[in-house]
Amino acid sequence: MRIMHISLGGCLSAPPVKYGMTEDTGGHIAYVLGAAMAQAKLPEVEEVTIVTRLFDAPELGAVFAQAEERIAPKCRVVRLASDRAEYLEKGDLVGELPSLQNALLETLEAMCAARPDVIHAHFSDAAELALAARERFGVPVLYTAHSLGAEKLGPGEDPSAELEARIARETRALAEADAIIASSRDEVERQIPKLVPTAEGRAHRIGPGVCVEEKGDAARARQMLGGFLRDVSKPIILAIARPIRKKNLRRLVDAYATDHSLQERANLVIVAGLRDGLGQGCSERDAVIADLFDGVDRHDLWGKVALPRQHSAQDISDLYALAAEGGVFCNPAFHEPFGLTLIEAAQAGVPLVATKSGGPSDILPELGFGALIDPYDTASLARGLRDVLMAPERELAARRAQRIARQTYDWTAWARRTQAVMEGVVRGPQGQSVAVHQHEHLLACDIDNTLTGCRNGARAFAQWLGREGERCAFTVATGRSIAEAQRVLAEWDLPTPDTIISSTGTEIWRRSGSGFTLCKEYAALIAQEWDAAAVRAVLEGTTVRFQPVYDQRRWKVSLFGTISDVPAIKARLHQAGVLARIIPSHEKFIDIIPVQAGKAAAIRFEAARRGMSDDRVIVAGDSGNDLDMLSRFENAVLPANALTELDGLASVYRSSLKHAAGVLDGVQYYRAPQPMLMAGE
Repeated sequence: MRIMHISLGGCLSAPPVKYGMTEDTGGHIAYVLGAAMAQAKLPEVEEVTIVTRLFDAPELGAVFAQAEERIAPKCRVVRLASDRAEYLEKGDLVGELPSLQNALLETLEAMCAARPDVIHAHFSDAAELALAARERFGVPVLYTAHSLGAEKLGPGEDPSAELEARIARETRALAEADAIIASSRDEVERQIPKLVPTAEGRAHRIGPGVCVEEKGDAARARQMLGGFLRDVSKPIILAIARPIRKKNLRRLVDAYATDHSLQERANLVIVAGLRDGLGQGCSERDAVIADLFDGVDRHDLWGKVALPRQHSAQDISDLYALAAEGGVFCNPAFHEPFGLTLIEAAQAGVPLVATKSGGPSDILPELGFGALIDPYDTASLARGLRDVLMAPERELAARRAQRIARQTYDWTAWARRTQAVMEGVVRGPQGQSVAVHQHEHLLACDIDNTLTGCRNGARAFAQWLGREGERCAFTVATGRSIAEAQRVLAEWDLPTPDTIISSTGTEIWRRSGSGFTLCKEYAALIAQEWDAAAVRAVLEGTTVRFQPVYDQRRWKVSLFGTISDVPAIKARLHQAGVLARIIPSHEKFIDIIPVQAGKAAAIRFEAARRGMSDDRVIVAGDSGNDLDMLSRFENAVLPANALTELDGLASVYRSSLKHAAGVLDGVQYYRAPQPMLMAGE
């Protein structure tokens, strides 16, 4: 396969990259380079080309005026000339899009048989070029937004003309891309559907890796900081960010200044890009740097705060090593789309304090250690820093988080998962499931701890489905969202289903082209007598805790709680005249859904659509949110690992085998000659 990435902004070249040398030379360039170099190492990939803009700016480097640059085996950068020759900030690139589009189309025309099989566009300006290439040459398009313009708007704020145009481009890219690659649940489940609701069925959450290869040396970092700090033996609070307002670096200075216990315990180190001096950058960068100096001066923090002017990649590794010795890494941004530096720090063993807005709200809970803070609240930021610096068993928790970060965020894993997505869009609708009327059976199984939980069982299940798939309409019914269902299935190398019943039986997504499309008929059915706002209003002010915003769906309100909380919730809803079903599971979650929804209802709806009666349905699950379907179909399977909350079920087959092996055992028990699968969790 030949792959092309398009990324137009910033200074993109072979590593090492001087991040922060311009306002637009940031994390997205690390992402593109890491992705491309990992893909180039895959045996099935023939060539990876990164297309960026050519410009003449000797002060930034002669390489950026070079039309082609080899950065790794099977991986190169191609630079396109536009009407203007000088370096341009991101906002000024819009006027160059017509000439860049023409240059790309001419380049692709000349490539002939060496044209890419797929184009991956980064940001909406690149998507404009990629979509034009698809129209001319039929090359499918993947899109990664990195940062959506709508997230820059405050409550009730109207966008400027420039931002409005950007949002329009992003909306088009999300609506028209063959597939979308995103990094965080917040992006996939909140930001993207807010702009284009139908895009969620084509969105894939695939966590990126990081490219910090140099081993850090804390002693070198202390030497580097010796000219700034009175006592270099103290731990450090480290922040690394471009000097732009949205990174909220001044608030970090203020939080440090207002908490004397922080000053006594640690020094503050802020690496805010690269600068030759004051007043020599763009207006925003100069204003941010001046504001940082003002904060240090105003609060008399000289000797406690370091603001290095220059740094190398090795310096960053050294600073991470120093921060791992009793310090903390902080990202206080107003909104952080993902946060690659958070992953870099965590993989170096540094605990994290980060904004609760955006990707960090995924990352920190996944790592199991750190503090999420309100970026608009100085006291919240100071408290988060203090709590992590002084946390009991801090070193043990940091090592555990480091291990998880290294296992979870890896460019090789990203490349393999993205390769599967690319193969799907290149293949198109061919090879998908046979017509509805040819399917003979339907099996509904849980994903988590039913299909997953044992690698050998999952592998056997995938092999079995490969043999039986032509007469098997594979579906999953899960408490997870559509995007999370796809992520877990991919991570376990389980087949892509024909249908995904997601969010505890409130959404039916059917395979369509390279993605999934929401069933509008089922949505209209369950929407009757459903009022999510009324459910939330009834529960506001009570002791119940809502799950994160991305776990709240249009037809599902999700809480933390146990079965003992159900009677009080039911009584409140009944007293308020609000109709809903309450489904507890896993002894810690509660979902509230429409009265006509649920896994059984969704399975029955899908089976009827396929002309199947209930006796042609097999269901399998392991937890309380499977009780609905397990109790309503006669062919029900419980793997041996099923939770005790299902002990009361009668007339079910209780397998002696766990996870997917138990599912296959149950299928054999019911003697379904050509089983059909629906996975429900």
